[in-house]
Amino acid sequence: MKLSMGPMQGQWLKRISLIIAVCTLIQPNLWARKFTSQYCEFELPSGWDCALEGTEWVCQSSNKDRKKEAIIILAAKIRGSQDSLTQYQSYLNKAKTFTLPGGKTQVSEAKYTKLNDVNNQKWVDSLHMASEVPGFYTRYMATVKEDLGIAVTFSVAKDHYSAYQDLFESIISTLKVFRQKNTKATDFKLANTKNGDLLDGPIIPDSARAFDIGGDPRKRKKSSGSGEGDLILYGLLAAAVVFGITRLKKKKGAQSKKKKKKVKKKVKKKK
Repeated sequence: MKLSMGPMQGQWLKRISLIIAVCTLIQPNLWARKFTSQYCEFELPSGWDCALEGTEWVCQSSNKDRKKEAIIILAAKIRGSQDSLTQYQSYLNKAKTFTLPGGKTQVSEAKYTKLNDVNNQKWVDSLHMASEVPGFYTRYMATVKEDLGIAVTFSVAKDHYSAYQDLFESIISTLKVFRQKNTKATDFKLANTKNGDLLDGPIIPDSARAFDIGGDPRKRKKSSGSGEGDLILYGLLAAAVVFGITRLKKKKGAQSKKKKKKVKKKVKKKK
């Protein structure tokens, strides 16, 4: 039995389909929520959370697998002699050099550095490869606001860079900075910077690295070629070689003993 559909029913079905399509398109915006720190704010993607770790804000996906792919770090300090747009731009134009755990020196590859106007605030916008985590792209947004120096970094695994580009662009388009007059200056001191410079050394704190950024830290050390990872790898190889040689010696010894026994048996039989 076939049911016939009148013109009115057809129009209603088209309207319902259109409403569903529109809701699907705007759903991500409905679920986006505003994240606000002591000095800046932006629209946080759905499924992401931010937590204050020491002196830096750390934002990551709440999904365990996605957490390994990307991370956002927010840091600020009271302005010093090195904190200006000109100096930030000059600094980020060059490769960043720092020491990895294990003693190996890492040098980043600077992709671009430019001035970017976002919501009437000028930022130094720069992209580096391997400046914070080996095998990760990091996009730096650095600016000054009154007596503050502010940096927001977006780090993503090389293999996932293209997938996160639009997401990071959307976040940056909503980025705003401000100065809360009732906030103490001590709230903006960074624990892991040298001489108080905002961009000197990796911004990602050790506590954030413990969040499994980039995967298993033990695997990451080996793949990055860090001194400690190399020592572990060489130690395992050496142990394997020693083990192999020992087994070969034992086999040879056993074989020689068997041969001697066979010779003795043959001699006894002849007698």
